[in-house]
Amino acid sequence: MKKKIKVLQVIPKLGYGGAETGCFDLAHFLPEQKCKSFIVTSGGELLQYVNKKKVKVFKLPVQSKNPILILCNAIIISLIILIYNINIVHARSRAPAWSCLIATKITARKFVTTFHGTYNFASQIKKFYNSSMLRSHLIIAGSNFIFSHINKNYEKFILNRKRKLLVIFRGINTNYFHHKKILPIKVDKFRKLHKIDKNKFIILLPGRLTYWKGQKMFIEAIKILSEKEDITSLEAIILGNAQERNIYKKQLTGLVEQYRLNKIIKFVDHSAEMPVAYMVANLVVSSSVEPEAFGRVSVEAQSMEIPIVASDIGGSKETIVNEKTGFLFQSGNPNALAETIMMVMKKDYNSLKSIGFEGRKNVLKKFDVDKMCQTTFTEYKKLIESS
Repeated sequence: MKKKIKVLQVIPKLGYGGAETGCFDLAHFLPEQKCKSFIVTSGGELLQYVNKKKVKVFKLPVQSKNPILILCNAIIISLIILIYNINIVHARSRAPAWSCLIATKITARKFVTTFHGTYNFASQIKKFYNSSMLRSHLIIAGSNFIFSHINKNYEKFILNRKRKLLVIFRGINTNYFHHKKILPIKVDKFRKLHKIDKNKFIILLPGRLTYWKGQKMFIEAIKILSEKEDITSLEAIILGNAQERNIYKKQLTGLVEQYRLNKIIKFVDHSAEMPVAYMVANLVVSSSVEPEAFGRVSVEAQSMEIPIVASDIGGSKETIVNEKTGFLFQSGNPNALAETIMMVMKKDYNSLKSIGFEGRKNVLKKFDVDKMCQTTFTEYKKLIESS
């Protein structure tokens, strides 16, 4: 008789980020495969959307790096495993991975990790802390870029071939990110709420406000554009929450004022319905100055059939077919970004429509959430069968 798969995912916070939505999507996919699904998290905006009839949620301070709390979390997670007879524990970040490692050792359960980023590995202490993600039975890399990063920088941790390392591309809900599913009344409401002029060429830069997402460089690029071209017909929206990084946001708003771009660039807090936000845009930009593990914005924009301009580093190089489904520019170079934006703005309607069409085809083929969930589920089954 086959064992019933019961999966506990552990993530610091269930917010709107890529790792978080991946956790959310997989948690709701598993019950459809007649599996039991559980999440341990400290909280987050997506919690309100969890279907409590399908997914059981436990709140613990798993976001904490405090060694005492990590140990306490490990003990409580061990009890959850034993009470609900969970057979797979899947950690999605470093601090909770330490708790899960201890808990799975105590309970002799299968342990899975997903490497969602490159993390800081400048010192041996940092590298050791990160190694919690590499002490599992199955290590999932969210892109080929992350796979290469792990092999290059953590070789000694994966020499043990009992640990399986593989790539499972992150996926998005292509039905949710579909321009034909968005009600025009919602788009109009979003425009009115944020005073967005529908007669202007709208550039959207989504992403939480943090230096490596490249908002400063984006502002520099708009300044360069303003010096070379008449950009009165352009409006740029920086969409993202400061998440307590208020000093950085003040730096950004100060830069906009310094360059006298107040009438061109506006700031909007995170939208609960990102497809609606995408629908106001003529062009989406991802200007990260450090590698994205996957590049979720690039994939979402393509799924919405909106042209995307992204840095030529990290996951975006894998998710975008340059000049066919979007455009890549030299990372960290505001001049290159300005030139690419202007090049896109000068393209005719049919060219942009074709790029959007090819973008969605690309996402449906490679980055659909069902494909990600099904592949992960298949690996879960292999783990259980091998035990």
